[in-house]
Amino acid sequence: MWTVKVPKRVAKQIEGLPAVVQKRLRRLVSQIEQFGPVRGDWPNYSALTGNCHHCHLKKGHPTYVAVWQVADKSIRLVEVVYVGTHEKAPY
Repeated sequence: MWTVKVPKRVAKQIEGLPAVVQKRLRRLVSQIEQFGPVRGDWPNYSALTGNCHHCHLKKGHPTYVAVWQVADKSIRLVEVVYVGTHEKAPY
């Protein structure tokens, strides 16, 4: 079992997103908690540098993405770094 932390600034980003994106994010977080940060079964998933991962939550225009990072592998802690449009993603 993994712990997923969502910082306050990211929680504020999430509040402004469409309901369908919020729902998919909740499902993604649930799967990360159960199965870990590597989510190859999600659309456009990829591992990024520095223990970061990303996937698409909604395709189209705009495309919404989630970016998360393994903060501590030994205690199984993951932090959601960004949720929002693909254009503003920090990668």
